[in-house]
Amino acid sequence: MNRRDFITHSAAALAGTSVLLSACKRTPSPNGSINDQMVHDQMVNDQMVNGSMVNRFNPNTGDRVSLLGFGMMRLPVLAGGTARENPDSPIDQEAVNELVDYALAHGVNYFDTSPAYCRGESETSTGIALARHPRSSYFIATKLSNFSSDTWSAQESQAMFERSLRYLRTDYVDYLLLHGIGMSGGGKDGMGAFYGRYMDNGILDWLVEQKQHGRIRNLGFSYHGDIRVFDMLLRWHDEGRYHWDFVQIELNYLDWNYAKQINPRNTNASYLYAELERRGIPAVIMEPLLGGRLAKQPAHILRELKQADIHATPAEWAFRYAGSPEGVLTVLSGMTYMEHLRENCRTYSPLRPITPEEDALLMRLADALCAMDAVPCTGCNYCMPCPYGINIPAVFGYYNNALTEGLQPAADATDSDFRRARRRWLIGYDRRVERLRQADHCIACNRCLHHCPQHIDIPAQMQRIDRFVEQLKQNV
Repeated sequence: MNRRDFITHSAAALAGTSVLLSACKRTPSPNGSINDQMVHDQMVNDQMVNGSMVNRFNPNTGDRVSLLGFGMMRLPVLAGGTARENPDSPIDQEAVNELVDYALAHGVNYFDTSPAYCRGESETSTGIALARHPRSSYFIATKLSNFSSDTWSAQESQAMFERSLRYLRTDYVDYLLLHGIGMSGGGKDGMGAFYGRYMDNGILDWLVEQKQHGRIRNLGFSYHGDIRVFDMLLRWHDEGRYHWDFVQIELNYLDWNYAKQINPRNTNASYLYAELERRGIPAVIMEPLLGGRLAKQPAHILRELKQADIHATPAEWAFRYAGSPEGVLTVLSGMTYMEHLRENCRTYSPLRPITPEEDALLMRLADALCAMDAVPCTGCNYCMPCPYGINIPAVFGYYNNALTEGLQPAADATDSDFRRARRRWLIGYDRRVERLRQADHCIACNRCLHHCPQHIDIPAQMQRIDRFVEQLKQNV
């Protein structure tokens, strides 16, 4: 069933305030513990009732997983904002505790972290916050983030997993991911890096053994980049060589049809989701807001969204879209502020699935957004730190925000309007990004290229933005 067929099917199933949110159906497991009838019964029990958080059913383990998942990659710091914005400031553990407490109290039970998040401190902070609650009340997802070639040995990769358990204050992980398969690294392309990280060292087989011992309950992977690796792992699943309990993919209404057009090295979400759906593999969704880009819309896009629903925010539209497909287990959001957590909880308590008319609207808006000249940066921060001090995410973030908010000086504007816009843009740039960390200091050393999951040609984009800034300075 493709997305549009699913949307039509869901709309036909509407009855009052209740919609049947079907989980991924699959044939009975070898031990016969979970079958299609149990899946169906669980679906019925997970209807949107009394404004509570929608749960999705994991047919592999019987987990009832909250449709909203808490991504622990943008934790607040004492200086304000996130570790990316204030890299020298410690994590605000009290604020993290408050966020986790609110999330659990409002039905969120899936917490996603990684050894690579928040300067390597996310797992520790997440462990402190969650350990204050019963272990049975939440699911922990973390990753084997052995990106650097000096962590590819079996010894180093195993040590990373053991540290994760220790930092998270647990003796098992509910959801363990091979982190960022398809990404290049260690001087190798996506396929070569995958074999170096997980196969040549025997680590994938070792992780399977840990699952057999109960230290991992669900084993899966997150995908970025080389589609050959994604297809190969699903082929192994079909052949019975390895079983994937879930897969994490990037899905939003812009990436559904335009991920590859925005960046030729990416893959459209429509393909990724369809491949998982036909195998009954639950999908975990990342980047529902595309790094915040879909939460800040140009004025003409925002007008159309408001005409369709005057009360809904752009973020709510994006989260509803990401959560509507029936094969989605949970949708991750990296929430730094309580107001974002509250809004996202409301969106999924209950979920109003996207209707066929709304789907057509979002696809039309995606056409318009794709025509804009934004940098496809999601703010993941994997490119940092830059050895020459450039704040890469901040440069891209400011450029994209100015573009989507209509603040770019227009070539056809009157002289006075152009001068005002030019001055506003340059002042804003200096305020958002320190002078010594701006695009003009990029020397194209290319060290960042292998770390970007979106496969952005970062030096080329830096040169493009620098040319744009120089033209503005010259009043062109």
